[in-house]
Amino acid sequence: MFVLIFAGVVLLAHYYLWRRLVRGTTGPGRVRVSLTLALVLLLAVLMGTFIGSRLGLESWIAWAGYVWLAVMFYLVIILAVLEIPRAVVGAMLRRRASAPQPVAAPEPVFASEAGGGTATLTGDPAGSPAAGSVPAGSVPAGSVPAGSVPAGSVPAGSVPAGSVPAGSVPAGSVPAGSVPAGSVPAGSAPSGSAAGGDMSRRLFLGRATAAIAGVSAVGTVAYGMSSALGDPVIEPVTVRLPKLDPRLNGLRFAVVSDIHLGPLTGIGHTQRIVRMINGLEADVVAIVGDLVDGSVAQLGSLARPLKGLESRYGAYFVTGNHEYFSPEGPEEWVEELGELGVRSLRNERVEIAHQGAVLDLAGVNDVGGASSGDGPDFAKALGGRTEGRSTVLLAHQPIQVSEAARHGVDLQLSGHTHGGQIAPFNLVVGLQQPVVSGLATVDGVQVYVTRGAGFWGPPVRVGAPPEISLVELRS
Repeated sequence: MFVLIFAGVVLLAHYYLWRRLVRGTTGPGRVRVSLTLALVLLLAVLMGTFIGSRLGLESWIAWAGYVWLAVMFYLVIILAVLEIPRAVVGAMLRRRASAPQPVAAPEPVFASEAGGGTATLTGDPAGSPAAGSVPAGSVPAGSVPAGSVPAGSVPAGSVPAGSVPAGSVPAGSVPAGSVPAGSVPAGSAPSGSAAGGDMSRRLFLGRATAAIAGVSAVGTVAYGMSSALGDPVIEPVTVRLPKLDPRLNGLRFAVVSDIHLGPLTGIGHTQRIVRMINGLEADVVAIVGDLVDGSVAQLGSLARPLKGLESRYGAYFVTGNHEYFSPEGPEEWVEELGELGVRSLRNERVEIAHQGAVLDLAGVNDVGGASSGDGPDFAKALGGRTEGRSTVLLAHQPIQVSEAARHGVDLQLSGHTHGGQIAPFNLVVGLQQPVVSGLATVDGVQVYVTRGAGFWGPPVRVGAPPEISLVELRS
């Protein structure tokens, strides 16, 4: 079902882009055909990338497909926003084109009196020749300037063939039958000028809109790629827990999620994250899900730098929904991480002893494992705790906080949302998760949601830069 919905949305998006970027900017011909074929090719690349990712195949087209997905998304968003100003400008141009154009006053016509050199003005008092005042044959060929003859002033048959230059007679100024055949040169009254004007306005609006959308979309994606592929930001956060033993003041967690090791990341992505975490000198490292997008056979080499993680009390991991997308499931990654020195908390908890006090650190499986019988078990992870002891829970999705609240958790550390990753997706994520990013209180439990250090799909982050969080506990 998801595949069908995705395919339908992508097809509609490409049709809309064809209407606005191809049909709206070109006339029939080779250019339109070439642009149409280019758009079809990009659609094929995107679908190939999606199918390859679902089958666990690393494809050479992945980069092109995912980058085009981001550009396509922003093109659709920007073009949709521009629809209203585009319609307004189009209406203004049509109104201006249909408005009556002012006609210049005709110049007076002078005729010489017979037998003398005195020029006399013929016509009405306003200076225009009256209808019938110009005898037939009295106007030599080419002697009438453009626009000088008002409507009705020339009697039928009075203008010899070829005597009127192209464009010199305004519409309606010559009565029917007054101009002999051949007297008006070909092309002096262009046909289809209204249709041509409509086409010019349409192309102008289409090309202007396409230029604005294209530059904006490409610029946004370029910025987002530089953010997604750059160093994560370090986000320091202080969380005050009323029941926290004062001896635990200053206990620090390096929290990272959604690393998403995959064909687009490379081993340098993992090495950079490990280097930055080690630089924080945290007491505990917490990896809260979505570490990988593939199997150990595919991505095991990219995870090996995790063996170099350093902290006082160890590194811990809980599954995210993407671990369940792996062909072999999460178990192989649990074993692999164990060999790398990262302990997985599978609906269980450990005690963190610090300066003579103890903190319960628990972890539950992601809700994505429920369909395979490997879902979260809060009772198992949180039951039988020592009364009065503070508890920090690692749970991939913020939505799991409702169940955490029923078990008396003090703080939940989560990821999953990517902070929206690509604005304005943050608005959509907020409809499904109680917290998109940062610290909040839900059902009496404090929840901190980190934006994640990687990306999923397009290597783009707009409005939600990657981060590694340093959470410090205070009483």
